Amino acid sequence: MSDAAGPRVVVVGAGPAGIRAAEALVVGGLMPIVIDEGERAGGQIYRRPPQGFTRPPEALYGSEAAKAIALHQTFDSLAAAGSLLHHSRSSVIAIADGRLQVIGDAGARWVSYDRLILAAGAMDRIMPVPGWENAGVYGLGAMQIALKAQGAALGRRIVLAGSGPLLTLLAVQLLKAGGQIAAVLDTASMRQQFRGFSGLSARPLFALRGLMMRRRLAGLYHAGVQLDRIEVDERGPVALFWRDEAGRSQRTACDAVGMGWHLRAETRLADLAGCDFAYDETWRQWLPQADAMGRAGRGVYLAGDGLRILGADGAEVAGRLAAAACLKDLGLPAPDMAADKRRLARFGRFARGVAEAFPWPAETAAELPDETVVCRCEGVTAGELRRTVDFGGGEVNRVKSLGRAGMGRCQGRYCELAAAEIVAGSAGHACAAAAGRLRGQAPVRPAPIAALIQDAPADG
Repeated sequence: MSDAAGPRVVVVGAGPAGIRAAEALVVGGLMPIVIDEGERAGGQIYRRPPQGFTRPPEALYGSEAAKAIALHQTFDSLAAAGSLLHHSRSSVIAIADGRLQVIGDAGARWVSYDRLILAAGAMDRIMPVPGWENAGVYGLGAMQIALKAQGAALGRRIVLAGSGPLLTLLAVQLLKAGGQIAAVLDTASMRQQFRGFSGLSARPLFALRGLMMRRRLAGLYHAGVQLDRIEVDERGPVALFWRDEAGRSQRTACDAVGMGWHLRAETRLADLAGCDFAYDETWRQWLPQADAMGRAGRGVYLAGDGLRILGADGAEVAGRLAAAACLKDLGLPAPDMAADKRRLARFGRFARGVAEAFPWPAETAAELPDETVVCRCEGVTAGELRRTVDFGGGEVNRVKSLGRAGMGRCQGRYCELAAAEIVAGSAGHACAAAAGRLRGQAPVRPAPIAALIQDAPADG
């Protein structure tokens, strides 16, 4: 990696937040380094298909096509002009002493920084359901990736289950692409969804668009359901058993299941960077702390869904704010961000409305049957978690060390939230916050042994 004159600022993530942060840094006279796991910039929400893919942006991004195109063109033009250094297909696996350990096509190396902007995004928030550990059960995000990147529907008769805006959005996207949806099962009741109305009214057009998409689902959509189990055979899912809002048992035949309860912030890198965390009761997640501009201390700035789940528009604003804070802290001219701070506050009110309308089903998670697999990576069941609490104490890191939940490939990203509810309930805690949070550890992604046992070259 080549160096540039002046302070070295590294942006991790090339989604909406990372792209706008990089753009603002370039305008401020810097040449940022952008590190991203994707082949091309865009992030998850504006993920781009391979070169030569024939589906137009309108088919991939719907009403957001113009925003996606603008972001893609902005980043591509900056990269082509040499205004930034873009390292695609690259993952940051560790942070220490002002350096990032990065693995990519060229192997492993250390990248130093003077300032670091983390725009790591978010991922599916999953609640285990008996049978979810089997092949053919995916996160909603995985299904959306397959649709956007390859034009493929993961299944011929699909059930989507969970809660949150992505549930409806993906269902409509699959239908438009010719996919067959058997049912859309939302664990949030309509009464619960109306409770978030005051917050959702902060972005009325966005909320109205969601209602219009819901109408397109007609009789496929069911609110206030209880998910019982996923029936499988040697080929994968056969049916999903559920109860409707009146408590009546239902069975929906399918060959694929997509699951997700809105999103959870991707916070592992913020943890390794030394950011402080606090438990957010609304989101029922531990979230990194930063000021209104994204400053998180130690030369680190946070932007986008890795800090707060504000959606793509909020991520763009947060990226600009973080870059402006970085420029100001470096003594460089920075634009007035008062208008963007007001916009971000409005997006925050909307996000709270989403959290209230589509809550994480904490009580359901805490009461999962003993035989339910909670940690897919290690095959740890809810009953095994409870038995570990009995002799290990009601703290998630202690439970992890004794029972291996969270020790697998995903490092607890999929099981941590449900496991915390189970641990808290079994230990008699009033809230999952009392069970603590899993500590981030390097490497945060699976890495070749060579990257861990050899001295990686440094770029200064």
